[in-house]
Amino acid sequence: MNSPNDLPTSVNANFRRVTFRTRGHTHGPVTRLMSPSDLGHVLKPYVFLDLFDLDLHDPRAGFSIHPHSGLATITVITDGGLRFDDPADGTGHIGFGGFEWMRAGNGVWHGKELSGGTTAKARGFQLWIALRPDLEHEAVDSQYVEAEHVPTVGPAHVILGSYEGVRSPARAPEGVTYLLVRLAAGTEWTFMPPPTEPLAWLAVSSGHLIGDTPADAGEMVIFEQTDQRIDLKASSSGDAIFVIGSATPHPHDLHIGSYSVHTSADSLAKGEANIERLRRLLIAAGNRRSASGTVPVFKD
Repeated sequence: MNSPNDLPTSVNANFRRVTFRTRGHTHGPVTRLMSPSDLGHVLKPYVFLDLFDLDLHDPRAGFSIHPHSGLATITVITDGGLRFDDPADGTGHIGFGGFEWMRAGNGVWHGKELSGGTTAKARGFQLWIALRPDLEHEAVDSQYVEAEHVPTVGPAHVILGSYEGVRSPARAPEGVTYLLVRLAAGTEWTFMPPPTEPLAWLAVSSGHLIGDTPADAGEMVIFEQTDQRIDLKASSSGDAIFVIGSATPHPHDLHIGSYSVHTSADSLAKGEANIERLRRLLIAAGNRRSASGTVPVFKD
């Protein structure tokens, strides 16, 4: 599967069919459901998805400081919560319905800007989206958005883009819709993506979906590319919590580095060169850890 067009389409059903499903690869508390070298070629601009279950109160847990360029990262919490403490953005709590948005653009180092919140663990998804050529070398842009500031439509929190006339506060590019949904046990909901966004997928954090679109916790499914609806129903055994996305296909090839995704070899080289420059500056800056244990995003 090297192109979004490789996914089959159907004109006979009134709902969107599933064409592929995966449980990814689990290593410790993280399950990698998609990376730029595999399903990212199919679902671009969506190129990476991790399902994590972390105890950030444990100093051995969490992510090391690492770089990015050419992409944006979006972290949503499906259970528990995290604390953010960044001089540029203040202090607060990201629980269910809240998110962190970060456009890495021309280069950034991060990984310790979030710390343990009021719960023992935090479960959620980290997503990457590839950026267009006009954005892949823009300045870094970070947002920490608490749940009360994220609009909802029915059971869905609008994380990126807009849905049914409701727009997310994230400063994300057009052509991407990303929702966090808690579907009550035994209830049904229909996702109707914009007609300009034929790419669609979902991933389940907890619970079970049944009916036309069955999916279990820890599973990611990809839908055929059509303009049809996606019908979803939670099992009667409990609520289903999942993320679901649609997008206009990213028309550029993916040029992939260790932590970077760009639209050309030259653009990748430029991004990685800036990451290396920032690495030297980061070392020179010394210990940047805050009193609450976070390490702010490092950028120009």
